[in-house]
Amino acid sequence: MSEPTKHYAFFQNRECEYFPCHAGADPERFNCLFCYCPLYALGRRCGGNFRYNAQGYKDCTRCLFPHRPENYEKVTGRYREIMDLVRENDARLAEAEGDPKQEK
Repeated sequence: MSEPTKHYAFFQNRECEYFPCHAGADPERFNCLFCYCPLYALGRRCGGNFRYNAQGYKDCTRCLFPHRPENYEKVTGRYREIMDLVRENDARLAEAEGDPKQEK
């Protein structure tokens, strides 16, 4: 029995002027679903092939991890980690700003 198709896990925008936006990518298997990678916020813990450029910005141009169809579950499987990071950052900001709305 074959694996069921997961249409929700793959999207291409071949009309995009940047498609495919990463050098060396296979256009037939390039997944645009995570055009802006949700793992970017994890910094060094993202698991992708990145570097920091001279200006200190994270450069992901060599990374194909979120654009490979087989990595959909690996990316979405890290959403809890991303939300934990957001929660930690929000708590830190709320404390610094004296935000009374922040739950303890």
